[in-house]
Amino acid sequence: MAPASSVAVENLNPKRLQQQLQTQPGSLPFDQILFCNIGNPQSLGQQPVTFFREVLALCDHPCLLEKEETKSLFSADAISRAKQILATIPGRATGAYSHSQGIKGLRDAIAAGITSRDGFPANADDIFITDGASPGVHMMMQLLIRNEKDGILCPIPQYPLYSASIALHGGALVPYYLDEKTGWGLEISDLKKQLEDARSKGIDVRALVVINPGNPTGQVLAEDNQYDIVKFCKNEGLVLLADEVYQENIYVDNKKFNSFKKIARSMGYGEDDLPLVSFQSVSKGYYGECGKRGGYMEITGFSAPVREQIYKVASVNLCSNITGQILASLVMNPPKVGDESYASYKAEKDAILQSLARRAKALEDAFNKLEGISCNKAEGAMYLFPQIHLPQKAIEAAKAAEKAPDAFYALRLLESTGIVVVPGSGFGQVPGTWHIRCTILPQEDKIPAVITRFKAFHEAFMAEYRD
Repeated sequence: MAPASSVAVENLNPKRLQQQLQTQPGSLPFDQILFCNIGNPQSLGQQPVTFFREVLALCDHPCLLEKEETKSLFSADAISRAKQILATIPGRATGAYSHSQGIKGLRDAIAAGITSRDGFPANADDIFITDGASPGVHMMMQLLIRNEKDGILCPIPQYPLYSASIALHGGALVPYYLDEKTGWGLEISDLKKQLEDARSKGIDVRALVVINPGNPTGQVLAEDNQYDIVKFCKNEGLVLLADEVYQENIYVDNKKFNSFKKIARSMGYGEDDLPLVSFQSVSKGYYGECGKRGGYMEITGFSAPVREQIYKVASVNLCSNITGQILASLVMNPPKVGDESYASYKAEKDAILQSLARRAKALEDAFNKLEGISCNKAEGAMYLFPQIHLPQKAIEAAKAAEKAPDAFYALRLLESTGIVVVPGSGFGQVPGTWHIRCTILPQEDKIPAVITRFKAFHEAFMAEYRD
């Protein structure tokens, strides 16, 4: 393994190192960068789902539908779905602006998909199609936060979109800590404590963010826990912001995804009982279409005047991109049994999800075999969030380098191995604990290299800084 001084710290930029590998082969102690830092599946070799791409191609170039050879190149159900979608678009113009909430026919399709998933009705008028889930989150923060005294309860660790959006709109982040000892459990008693503490300081807590399955922690909430969360929001008058973008990414047999809307409706809460916003995206799941920028938020339980304000904010951006809108409708309405594409679609989906589960297990096992590392099971999502129990000497070295200890560790890992991870300090963590977030997205044939390199680095690091 190369010594720590082999690469100047100021050059520890993964893209710059990648360029150096191309222009100066052999100049680094590794031959490729292994990106384990971001949930961007197709950048790491995951293939798009054939049916979705066939429909997109036909919608974007409708004249293909008039050609006889198209029938031999595209599946019959992709052709019929494209025709059905184009019929909902005025002039079949996928390059034109749409309604600010999204094309009505596509919102109808999304609502039908939600109804099928949950067993409770959904309404197209409640759907706002967005460029991925992130604009929906920003939109809701803009509406909820009036000044620095408005607070949002947010999980720690959390996806930094939430802390950044709360800060951007001038609000107060009210943290609640997930319990690492119980597999990143969400304790209602801690929620109540944090809520009461914030209120005692004059913070008007307006909403609760829940990420299920979890990012960066990979846990899937138990159904009973979800019932308690819904009850808590109802009793405390909070808007429930449900980040459900990993709903397809479940890797354990004893857990399944339940939307918070399904939970609320099964408890007997109707439209007027609980303000709830559910976020979904085409970037995650088994589809991984990050660059297509598609997603939606479903808004229920808000009064007509509030909904009018949400629509006004959405209108500022005119509309989300049409390709993303079409894709959002497709992921919520994939091929069904009896469709020509169903067998190949299901084979592609199952292969991706089964491979992700195997990768998660391999990395989890590898982390837990290493001295000073403990890693909870990845029940869902695309990440592991192992805790690194760093020696005091390493913590002192990090302080001398003016880095957070886990950032110091992550930089040394990159420098020595080319593996890119994200320090836990970027997501928030219990003070005095240190973590890294590692995705499970490198292709399966790359996972052994990740494990081998990581193991060699970690053993050398621990030997160097042993107290």
